[in-house]
Amino acid sequence: MFKKLIVALAAFIAATAFAAVDANKATQAELESIKGIGPAISGAIIAERKKGDFKDWNDLVVRVKGVGETNAAKFSSEGLTVQGKTCSAAAPAAAKPATTAKAEPAKAEAARAEAAKAEAAKTEPAKAETAKAEKAAKTEKSEKTAKAEKSEKAAKAEKTDKTKTEKSTKAEKAEAKTAAASAPKK
Repeated sequence: MFKKLIVALAAFIAATAFAAVDANKATQAELESIKGIGPAISGAIIAERKKGDFKDWNDLVVRVKGVGETNAAKFSSEGLTVQGKTCSAAAPAAAKPATTAKAEPAKAEAARAEAAKAEAAKTEPAKAETAKAEKAAKTEKSEKTAKAEKSEKAAKAEKTDKTKTEKSTKAEKAEAKTAAASAPKK
């Protein structure tokens, strides 16, 4: 009879030691008694719980940073429950939203990439306009330089012509003087 009492007492102690700790009702100390849950995760669970009770394991996984599907399964095997249910009962439900949660950042990244492409498309015409303006400025500068060179050449040619004209006039005058000097005097 004494052995039966000891066995019953041991079974009771074992049952209370492995008693389920509900994430919606447990204190921080009770949460930390679950292997793998430390102060950070227990604090996050309590903070999220203040916003509203967890509906199921999926809700806990989505709302509490640091609790993924793998950790949820470990915590459940250590005695944590949500609404009195273990994680293995809710694991298939958790799989679909986790995929959606992973897809959302990918969608966001795709949206960012699309926005970057749109922005690039907007800036491409501006870049093309800038390039056209630079090319036009270079062309205009080249034209001005060419005109200046032509003007300079024309001025030199004119000066050369003037010099030649002056020389030929001087030569004619000198010839006339020479001719006058050598002409017989009457």
